[in-house]
Amino acid sequence: MGLRELKRERTRQLISDKAFELFTDRGFGRTTVEQIAAAAEVGPSTLYRYYPTKERLVLEFVETSLFGALDWLRDQPPMNVPDGLQGVVERVLDQMESNPDRVRTVYELADQTSSVEAHLATVIWRWRDELSTELVHRLTADSDQPLAGESIGFTAALAAGITMNVIEVTVQTWVENPAGTDAKALAREAMCLLRGGGIPLPTVEP
Repeated sequence: MGLRELKRERTRQLISDKAFELFTDRGFGRTTVEQIAAAAEVGPSTLYRYYPTKERLVLEFVETSLFGALDWLRDQPPMNVPDGLQGVVERVLDQMESNPDRVRTVYELADQTSSVEAHLATVIWRWRDELSTELVHRLTADSDQPLAGESIGFTAALAAGITMNVIEVTVQTWVENPAGTDAKALAREAMCLLRGGGIPLPTVEP
């Protein structure tokens, strides 16, 4: 990373950090863009270049955690798809556990503010769609997966949805009891239950 890119990244991180301090102290609705810019010692126009909306400021950490893990998967050579998905889950949780206060604040703001909740839902759906697309590529290239055509897309969408559900339920449980919960251990338990049939699922008549 060059000096200019490093400076931009530091500015981006400073804006995000100051925004969260203000959101925590004053609340999302009572914090203005001008106040955030002043706290970060940048102009409002500079802030908007990094974050077009206040909602993006709230969700930047979550979005970076999710899509960083997806970028990791994209960079991997052909591999067992379940192992790849486990790697994605654990990388997301590594990031979440690195800043528990921010994760809790995101959940609180999403619960209190409909626009933040809506933007969070959009981020999650976009991530699921992009993960599903990546899984289609990997399943298509996997000679051990006898799937074709529509079956691949259907299987990939189900796998992406289940992976997101494992992350969401694990993070929610961890947020509610961070001191007594090992997020990655909980996620592994969830994956073991899914693979072993330990979770009740809807049935269909044979």
